[in-house]
Amino acid sequence: MASGSDGPDRSETPKHTNRLSKEKSSYLLQHAHNPVDWYPWGQEAFDKAKSEDKPIFLSVGYSTCHWCHVMERESFEDEEVGKILSKNFVCIKVDREERPDVDKVYMTFVQATSGGGGWPMSVWLTPDLKPFIGGTYFPPRDSGRRPGLKTVLLRIIEQWQSSRETLESSGERVLEALRKGTEISASPGETLPSGPDVANRCYQQLAHSYEEEYGGFREAPKFPSPVNLMFLMSFWAVNRASSEGAEALRMVLHTLRMMAQGGIHDHVAQGFHRYSTDSSWHVPHFEKMLYDQGQLAVTYITAYQVSGERIFADVARDVLLYVSRDLSDMSGGFYSAEDADSFPTVESIEKREGAFCVWTAGEIRELLPDIVKGATGAITQANIFMHHYGVKEQGNVDPAQDPHGELQGQNVLIVRYSVELTAAHFGISVDRLSELLSDARAKLAEVRRARPPPHLDTKMLASWNGLMLSGFARVGAVLGDKALLERAERAACFLREHLWDEEGQRILHSCYRGDNMEVDASPIAGFLDDYAFVVCGLLDLFEATQRVHWLQWAEELQLRQDQLFWDSQGSGYFCSDPSDPTLLLALKQDQDGAEPSANSVSAMNLLRLSHHTGRQDWIQRSQQLLTAFSDRLIKVPVALPDMVRSVMAQHYTLKQVLMLADGNTEGFLYQRLPILSTLVSQDGKATAYVCENFACALPVTCPQELRRLLLE
Repeated sequence: MASGSDGPDRSETPKHTNRLSKEKSSYLLQHAHNPVDWYPWGQEAFDKAKSEDKPIFLSVGYSTCHWCHVMERESFEDEEVGKILSKNFVCIKVDREERPDVDKVYMTFVQATSGGGGWPMSVWLTPDLKPFIGGTYFPPRDSGRRPGLKTVLLRIIEQWQSSRETLESSGERVLEALRKGTEISASPGETLPSGPDVANRCYQQLAHSYEEEYGGFREAPKFPSPVNLMFLMSFWAVNRASSEGAEALRMVLHTLRMMAQGGIHDHVAQGFHRYSTDSSWHVPHFEKMLYDQGQLAVTYITAYQVSGERIFADVARDVLLYVSRDLSDMSGGFYSAEDADSFPTVESIEKREGAFCVWTAGEIRELLPDIVKGATGAITQANIFMHHYGVKEQGNVDPAQDPHGELQGQNVLIVRYSVELTAAHFGISVDRLSELLSDARAKLAEVRRARPPPHLDTKMLASWNGLMLSGFARVGAVLGDKALLERAERAACFLREHLWDEEGQRILHSCYRGDNMEVDASPIAGFLDDYAFVVCGLLDLFEATQRVHWLQWAEELQLRQDQLFWDSQGSGYFCSDPSDPTLLLALKQDQDGAEPSANSVSAMNLLRLSHHTGRQDWIQRSQQLLTAFSDRLIKVPVALPDMVRSVMAQHYTLKQVLMLADGNTEGFLYQRLPILSTLVSQDGKATAYVCENFACALPVTCPQELRRLLLE
């Protein structure tokens, strides 16, 4: 069991053990030995709160969350805090990745009442689960104007005893406002928003927040935001002749180059960290999330397709190398995340953020002592490496990006010069420089493998596996790489074998690597994200491999998604089962953030599936969904850039669907699309038909002519 606790002796027998020790979630297990009487989310805890008439303390986080570790170490390991919590509250711990439905409801409350949100999230509820006070991280003791957790707990105990009705009524008022404020539905007679108008407004809003020097949107902290970059490439695709289209593409390519060169990109062990704490992509928050890797692989390979620049294909492949090596389970599934914190040495008793990834100048000099002869004279490999990657003797991390002093004297590798400039600086050839840098990175990677690794969250989520499936399928298809496509198919087989409940005809949300190395599925039923992201991944896999059984399963899952989550009254999909009595808000996520909204993904899935299967009702459902979100799309399309792409696809007519007419008239495709029977090869040659709205242009056998038709 991996532990997020930084106790004084990692091998000593725990003094305390609570109910979380029987859970599977890494995050819950990290709190299994707190002196807090923790309960997992469930009926046992709810019944206790009602029978003892106690308020509930709900704490939500995830296993690779840095500040969750801090709060656990500072507060939940504290004996005094533990006694206060256990005596006066029913304490419930939730893994937000395991129960995103619970997290979304209470995060909506916290954001509405405190003006911000994040993890760890701390919320106090009535015994019937209604929130009345909420926040995020609380220090253990008062600090300046910020009250400590102990102070907050004592105040809430006092108010619960003296002013309970006031607490409950204020919470109820907020909840009622949230029910009205979060309602998303199509009004009678409302029509689909204009594709060009919404796209232009989204472009203008993104351009306004674009940061010119290093790319990205906003100053700091900076997130990769693949949804923004994918929208801008779609905007360019339909506005190539305009200055706005050219500028959209420039913004994307510059941002992706800067990210690839920055410290947010792991130059030694590949993959991308969560976000940058500064505007130059230099000092990251070091955790690595699966959902980022999946989306960035797709974004970089799309940039390669539109620009032809090899660097973008190399980075896409680089991301998949990291995932294949470090986030892959033998079952074919993908693990959720890698932590930011780790022990600097095997003797260390305290974890530090970034310890696994950073370097001192002395370490670099010791590792790379070889002498290299250049036109400027003899120099060490270390000097070349340090020059190229911005390594400084005193460390290259600005103290402003290191509030806890964990990175003092350390270096986060960042590409400071092009290979041409570095080669010229030392008077060696570009090829020789590339060889030296590659050799140096390999030596550093070997040393890193001997360091205490960060905690790995081996939870495998259906939704994030769907995003990663898209990454392998799309990159494999563009590069013609059979190994990547085989890995994509293994992922799809994993989803079918371990996260599909055949008897109940439902996706399961998560599974875990058990102690016996068997995959152990959780009974938690899948949420909207799980269905939408897996359907998208299966469609990408079908188009990459032309294996029809993946399309058949995608159709099956879409039908089930419609049954479980579609709002027949107001249109659009609920994020989770709207009939669950423990969830106080029936939400439809209206923002494309770190992950795209499942409604955004579903709008495009429905459109793609309608073209693959001939089902006109799915085109109508996609339009109804977009109409439900029309107010948001018209006013602040920048909140839903992925959904704007679906509005554009409705307007400009989808051309991204690819299928193979193999002549099997008894097969699934020909039964769904009778038009395929009219398509025949010309003179025995491979023949392409470009079709729109189920009407096809004349056949072409020339690749150049096909390219012209697709670009029209």
